[in-house]
Amino acid sequence: MKSTARIIAGLALTGLLGACSGHKPVTATAGRPAALKPRIQPPLQAQSDRKMYYLPPPPGQWTVQDTLQVYGERVKDKLGYYFAEAEVSYPPKEVVFIALKQEKKLELWARDNGNFQLIRDYYILAASGEAGPKLRQGDRQVPEGVYRIAGLNPNSHYHLSIKLNYPNEFDLLHAWQERRANPGSDIFIHGKAASVGCLAMGDEAIEELFVLAAQVGAENVKVVIAPHDPRVYPLQVDSEDLPPWTPELYSLISREILALSSGGKSVKTGAF
Repeated sequence: MKSTARIIAGLALTGLLGACSGHKPVTATAGRPAALKPRIQPPLQAQSDRKMYYLPPPPGQWTVQDTLQVYGERVKDKLGYYFAEAEVSYPPKEVVFIALKQEKKLELWARDNGNFQLIRDYYILAASGEAGPKLRQGDRQVPEGVYRIAGLNPNSHYHLSIKLNYPNEFDLLHAWQERRANPGSDIFIHGKAASVGCLAMGDEAIEELFVLAAQVGAENVKVVIAPHDPRVYPLQVDSEDLPPWTPELYSLISREILALSSGGKSVKTGAF
């Protein structure tokens, strides 16, 4: 077992260039489009003025806190309506994003002290690949599974980005069993409308998702990615090309989504 753990840990370090990493470095190196600069940048005429205005750092040097300063109130105003409709406090205690590849939709679920409630949904503007899990670097597949947030990048080439912990333990275990040395890495939810292996949400949507994730705390956010909505029809393996462990994966995904949805109520949603 110790040998297996070392092999799996080694696999986690492979895949130096991920599906989107060439466009969205996790470090703060990318420039921010001029159109996304904050609208309020008055001159500081006195020391007291510094308490009235926020001046962000130069492009490429933003922190998560800078992003909250610029977009936080705007996101709160927009999402506040949906949270009020769902009778969930803002910011909530826990959040789940459900991404449905076939439907090109991402659902936002949240809760405070009660059951998870559907807050709203968003269109996924771009997601490459087809039904089935991601297996290797360069296969252009959006992964399928249950993930956590590995990091928030406020200096993404794609406006803002949320990094997922792909490959997770499930992915690494099956990669090791099948001797796949490079299962891939660097999977993001990000802005803009183009992507290879990631979920491109557009700039307005990623501002909401990024700010919410930062306010709730990455450890309190779960991301479930499914080939299609199992609440409409079951997740089934309909291709011999899929790996033999796919039914196990689809059972896990289905349980997560169905358990989440069983306690929630339908609310007015507003996909972009």
